[in-house]
Amino acid sequence: MNRLKDRVAIITGGARGIGKATAQRFLEEGARVAIWDIDEQAGRSAVTAWQDQGYHTTFHKVDITQLASTQEAAATVHETHGRIDILVNNAGITRDASMKKMSPQQWQQVIDVNLTGVWNGTKAVAPYMAEAGYGRILNASSIVGLYGNFGQANYVATKSGLIGMTKVWAREYGRKGITVNAVAPGFIRTEMVDTIPADYLQGLEERTPLQRLGDPVDIANAYLFLASEEARFITGTCLSVDGGLVL
Repeated sequence: MNRLKDRVAIITGGARGIGKATAQRFLEEGARVAIWDIDEQAGRSAVTAWQDQGYHTTFHKVDITQLASTQEAAATVHETHGRIDILVNNAGITRDASMKKMSPQQWQQVIDVNLTGVWNGTKAVAPYMAEAGYGRILNASSIVGLYGNFGQANYVATKSGLIGMTKVWAREYGRKGITVNAVAPGFIRTEMVDTIPADYLQGLEERTPLQRLGDPVDIANAYLFLASEEARFITGTCLSVDGGLVL
């Protein structure tokens, strides 16, 4: 129950889905958690519920597509807690369409949030970690970033790009005591996946050796492990958490 005791974690997109489940697990393990999200209503609602349970958590309205927004929020978190130990770059969106139908706006929106947003968040937080000589940076990739998926050129490009950035940052920051890893979820029961037609989801379940889709807590547990001291010698890797779907 204390694997992250007194650690300070920032989770982007922490107001719902995998981000929210990750925040819950980190809080249960003793961390102090700052939620960064553009959805103020959902974020404040989640934080209020956790605070009522006695957890140390705060909400920050952050637009990760803007470097100034992430830098301001990072400074606030550091000023409040005196440290930042963990960054989970979880926030992401989809704007699916085939190449023929995808608009420039759909392409750019996903790039701005899923790729540039991760760069902005890390750019803002990593200096505090480097100064302290300790840090855990965790990036949300996807199995489609490894294997591709029809109609998701924008999304796949970002998730593949995150794996590359993870490896680069692991090399750059290792000497500063910072590990950098990615998690590649399979299909997880979230609001994003619930927009997929039911018959397609059923087919995914049937093709998955574990015969089900994942739950957000399955990914949260992977993040928890990589953020803990148990994973102190793991860096630059991408951990697939997909129920064996790609076997």
